[in-house]
Amino acid sequence: MSTGATILVADDDRAIRTVLGQALGRLGYEVKSTGNAATLWRWVEDGEGDLVITDVVMPDENGLDLLPRIRKARPELRVVVMSAQNTLLTAVKATERGAFEYLPKPFDLRELVSTVQRALAEPAPKNGAASTDADPEEGNLPLIGRSPAMQDIYRVLARLMGTDLTVMISGESGTGKELVARALHDYGKRRSGPFVAINMAAIPRELIESELFGHERGAFTGATQRNAGRFEQAQSGTLFLDEIGDMPSDAQTRLLRVLQQGEYTTVGGRTPIRADVRIIAATHRDLRQSIRQALFREDLFYRLNVVPIRLPPLRERTEDIPALARHFFLLAHGEGLPLKSLDAGAMERLKAYRWPGNVRELENLVRRLAALYAQEVIGVEAVASELTEAVPAGAAEAPAGEGLSMAAERHLRDYFEAHKGGLPPSGLYDRVLREVERPLITLSLGATRGNQVKAAQLLGLNRNTLRKKIRELDIEVSRGLK
Repeated sequence: MSTGATILVADDDRAIRTVLGQALGRLGYEVKSTGNAATLWRWVEDGEGDLVITDVVMPDENGLDLLPRIRKARPELRVVVMSAQNTLLTAVKATERGAFEYLPKPFDLRELVSTVQRALAEPAPKNGAASTDADPEEGNLPLIGRSPAMQDIYRVLARLMGTDLTVMISGESGTGKELVARALHDYGKRRSGPFVAINMAAIPRELIESELFGHERGAFTGATQRNAGRFEQAQSGTLFLDEIGDMPSDAQTRLLRVLQQGEYTTVGGRTPIRADVRIIAATHRDLRQSIRQALFREDLFYRLNVVPIRLPPLRERTEDIPALARHFFLLAHGEGLPLKSLDAGAMERLKAYRWPGNVRELENLVRRLAALYAQEVIGVEAVASELTEAVPAGAAEAPAGEGLSMAAERHLRDYFEAHKGGLPPSGLYDRVLREVERPLITLSLGATRGNQVKAAQLLGLNRNTLRKKIRELDIEVSRGLK
């Protein structure tokens, strides 16, 4: 039975047009498909279609460039953008130029169908095109990676760019929490204002209120002149409160009052000052646990946790490591170091590492490799040596004397905590075994300089069994290694 809605699909991939036509057709929608932007634009100009689904890269025109024209000609027409160019820039541009939703390729068909149903059900917008005055270059993007975990973050960030909603960013040290905060500011509507950051863990407790709200002359011993606090410095812009979990209780109370009333007074002052700032907070702590321990105010938590964003640790997005490594090698080259790269074995070694220091640790490793090694293409021996000799960031956080079994249990908890409200995907047993086997075999090959006979002896395996494991785990052995 027909729904009466017509969907215009533009994608230069015939297979995608076929899949969408069949899936949406079975739901009763009329689907018109084309492989180019010119035909799509003609249909839009002729008043056809109730919804547009368009790819970004097409043979005659970029789909993102069509968005402002569609919004101007038919502001009520919803547009869903799909793209294999899965970067933050793509998500931001799609949102800024008026897309209803952005979906990275490969897309989940059920999610696309749900998006179509929402787009057709929600009231049409009343205003014209969204602002497009920001057009950052991809090379300057603060976030790198095309893994599913990063795609989810890009989409959330893109939706938040035009808002002043308070955001709480959580994640382990080194995952890039300040980079996300800066992206929200640099691509948001407050981009013309200042971005001011303060790390609660780095400020003496007795000075935090003065640092945040400023003080008047004579407010306390040593206050010889008036000092503007971070709230005043961030006026009309963004205030980033890093490591919010380390804020002392008195400062928590004052911050809560600012969030409730929208104004504050300086230390020693009496005149209220209007707080025209966007608040972004970040923490590596479990604030709910801090609330249970009476270390953090529950009411403040809910004021800050309006939009929560969890940054995944690097071990949960190892497919992004090659792109991150290339990016950091380029940064090092821009600073005067020779341009380097990694061979396949070295890259596999990076993917097998747990990265307790996350992206920050990877960046430091890449810079060290670029500075210390003469070869243009760096092999697995160099990488294994650096990872073995380095003291992993965050290692001190592990309980003293912790054995392999306890460390494995801590690691395995990540699988379950990442799927609160449900269970991890099936196949967990095999996946965990691969995580253990891959680094064990890679380390053994590195220790024996690629000699598979010695590595098999070290592991207590038959040589043929080791070769089979290398094939099954897709471990690449560098040239010259046996």
